[in-house]
Amino acid sequence: MAKINVRSPYYVSRTEISLTQVDMDLWIYTGEQVNDRNGQNGTLFRLTSFAVAEVATFEISEIIKDYIDNQFQGEYDSFNVWVDFRTNNYVSGIAQGFTSFTLLRGFYAYGYFQDGANPALQSDYLQSNLTILKYAGESLMIPVDTECTTSVSFYNEGDLVNNQIVSSSILSNSQIQYITNTGSTFNNFRQRVEDDGGTFEDNICLEQFQQEFDNFPVDTIFINGCDGVTVIKVKDIEECKYTPYKVTFENRFGALQDLWFFKRSNKKLTTKKETFKRNIIVNGTYNVSSHQQKVLTKNGVEKMTLNTGFYPELYNDIFKELQLSENVWIEIENRITPVNVESSGLEYKTQLNEKLINYTVDLSFAFDTINNIR
Repeated sequence: MAKINVRSPYYVSRTEISLTQVDMDLWIYTGEQVNDRNGQNGTLFRLTSFAVAEVATFEISEIIKDYIDNQFQGEYDSFNVWVDFRTNNYVSGIAQGFTSFTLLRGFYAYGYFQDGANPALQSDYLQSNLTILKYAGESLMIPVDTECTTSVSFYNEGDLVNNQIVSSSILSNSQIQYITNTGSTFNNFRQRVEDDGGTFEDNICLEQFQQEFDNFPVDTIFINGCDGVTVIKVKDIEECKYTPYKVTFENRFGALQDLWFFKRSNKKLTTKKETFKRNIIVNGTYNVSSHQQKVLTKNGVEKMTLNTGFYPELYNDIFKELQLSENVWIEIENRITPVNVESSGLEYKTQLNEKLINYTVDLSFAFDTINNIR
C-alpha cells in the first residue's frame, strides 16, 4: 500500500479530454482501516479543483499533517493515519461518477528534493544508518514498517539469540513496530511500572537484576522484508567519566529514533523579562529601597550543549535528520523532556578531514522554566 509522507507535498492529478473540474472525497482517520472510515476518529473533506488545460491537481499532505499527533512519553508508538480518497471527474461540466477508493497510509515523514515528487520511502527498516552506537547496557529500538517486514533476528558473536516475527496490520497505530532487545517498547523497567500506574522503588538489588536480565546481548541484526535482507551492526559504547544522554527524535521516515551523546554536556539558563518605570513618590518623598525600574514579568528557558563523542562518518545523515526534525525529546533523570534543536547549521564532517568525528548540538527545553500554563 502506498505511503504519504506528509512533510512533503503529495499530489493527486486527474486528466481527461474536456475535463472541467474534479471533486475529491478525502477521509483521514485512525483505528481499523475501512471499517473506521466514518467513525468518530475520522474526518471527511470535500475538495474541488478546477481543470487547467484539462488537468486538475490536488495537494493533500498539508491537510493530513494536522491530524497526526506526535507524542513521546517513553513508550515507542506508531502515530500513523489512514488516508482514503475517491475522485469524480466533470467532463464538459457533467459529473462522471466517483471512482473506487484509493487507500493510503499517512506517515509524519519527508523526502528530499532529489527524491522527486510524491517520495515513497518504501522500506522495511525505518532508519538511515546501518551501524548503531548505543550506551552499553541500554535497550535498543529498531523501527520497522510492518507492511514490508517479515522478521527481525538478533545475533551475538554469530549465535542467534532472538527472532521476532512481524505481521502486517489493519490498525493505524501498528504500521510501525519497534523491535527491541528487551521484549518491550519501553526504555526501561521504571517506565513500564509508572505507565501502569505503579510506584517505582529503586534499590541496588533491582538494578543488578535489570542489568543481568532485561537486555539480551546483540552485535548484529538481520531484517527480512521488502528490501531483501538488511544487516545492521550494533556497537556498545562504555563511558565512565561523563553522563551519556539519549535524544529521541522523529526521523525522515516518520519513526522515532534514538541518538546517544556520550561526552561532555553543559546546562545553562537564559532569562527574559518585561519592565516598566513606575512612580514611587508618596507624599513628596520616596523609599530608596523601592524599585523604580520594576520587573513586570520574568521567565527563563534552560538549554543544554551536548557532545557525541567519536562517531562514524555515516552518521552524517542521522545528524542531518536530527537538525530537520520537528519533534525531539531528551531523557534526563528517567524523565522524558521535550526539546528543540537550537543549532541552525550543520557542517558535515569526514574522517579524511577531522580524523575523529565529534558533533556538538545545542538544545533548548521546549517550555518556560516557571510554569505559566493557564
